[in-house]
Amino acid sequence: MEVIFSDAFVESLKKHSSIKKIIQKKVDMIIENPIPLGEPLKGNFRGYYSCPVKKNFLIVYLYCRLCRKKGDDKTIVCADCNECKEETIKFVDMGPHDKAYRRP
Repeated sequence: MEVIFSDAFVESLKKHSSIKKIIQKKVDMIIENPIPLGEPLKGNFRGYYSCPVKKNFLIVYLYCRLCRKKGDDKTIVCADCNECKEETIKFVDMGPHDKAYRRP
C-alpha cells in the first residue's frame, strides 16, 4: 500500500499534536482496511471518505482503487492521479468536523 499525506494533513497533525498517538492509530487502521472504516462522502466531496478519530474530529482521505472503480477520478482530478498506483491512500485533511471539509 502506498500512502501519501497532503500538506494540509501534515499541518493539521502539527496543530493537533496532543492527540498524535490516537491519529496515528486511526491512520494505521485505515491503511490496513480503508473501505469499512470510511464513510463515503457526497456532494462536492464525492469520492472522498471520512473516518472519525474522536467525537467531532475526522480524517478525510481518498482510496485510489475505489475512486477509479467508481469513476470519481473524473470528478476529483488529482494532479498526480496517473502516477499513483491502484493501492494508494491519500490522506487529504483532518480536524474538527467543519474544518476537515476544506476542499483540497
